[in-house]
Amino acid sequence: MALTGASGFIGGALLNALTDKGWHIRALTRRPRDDSESVEWVRGDLEDKRVLEGLVDNAFAVVHCAGAVRGNSKAHFDLNNAEGTANLVEASSQQHSQPRLLFLSSLAARAPQLSWYASSKRLAEQYLLDRADVMPWAVFRPTAVYGPGDREIRPLLNATRLGILPVVARQGIRFSLLHIDDLVDAIMSWISSPVPVRGVFELDDGTPGGYDWRSLITIAEQVWERPVRTIPIPLFALFIFANMNLWSSRLFRYEPILTPGKARELAHPDWVCDNTPLTQALGWHPRVNLRNALHDACPDTHIKISARD
Repeated sequence: MALTGASGFIGGALLNALTDKGWHIRALTRRPRDDSESVEWVRGDLEDKRVLEGLVDNAFAVVHCAGAVRGNSKAHFDLNNAEGTANLVEASSQQHSQPRLLFLSSLAARAPQLSWYASSKRLAEQYLLDRADVMPWAVFRPTAVYGPGDREIRPLLNATRLGILPVVARQGIRFSLLHIDDLVDAIMSWISSPVPVRGVFELDDGTPGGYDWRSLITIAEQVWERPVRTIPIPLFALFIFANMNLWSSRLFRYEPILTPGKARELAHPDWVCDNTPLTQALGWHPRVNLRNALHDACPDTHIKISARD
């Protein structure tokens, strides 16, 4: 089994699940790591085609979780997400016994006009589509993934415990969520399927119609047993700050998460999924919704939500 992104939130959770099931993993890493009985670390990155050939050599399956979620240019996202995926697919397709390949994309890929990130994910998907007759592949498009280990939107749910919730001040926004345990379970189901499952699949926690800010607040109030008030963030303020952050990142050379593209993603009205195709293909069903996740959390538990890669 070959894995990219094993040091990240989703890839790390998947690595633990695979080793628990007895898989031997060959995992890509940018920095030196010590091997174990279950994990062989391969030093390199998605730009090094020779390293990727070694990574996927004789692998039964390749799961591609790596990618950039922060950046201040289109070129940065295209290099890491689109070109990196193309290099991995090329290395996999050249194997004598071609592995099945699963690409962890993002729900944002269905709206590539919104951001550099969304566009780069869609480009990566298109590369796979163009090679559909060469190797068995699938694309998972999870919505916002949350759970232990995620750090992207941790302050959001922590704020509800304090009785406040910052929200984008736009009517009609609906979104889906997905617990990390359910995503890992879906990936494991795909890996263990006797026949490779092909296609592009969206995933969420199965809540009909997803969530809006009001329903999220209602759940938080019921779980924490205290009122939660919204702090509306006007769209113009969101975009002003996003543009300032982008300019500042180029000046001080850091990789921002909030850019004008990310602001457009946050203001997009429809991030609701349909699990039906994946359920029909794999028999997979999500088991954890937000209410259950929060209800099971004690005050010291880190329950967090992340906008994915």
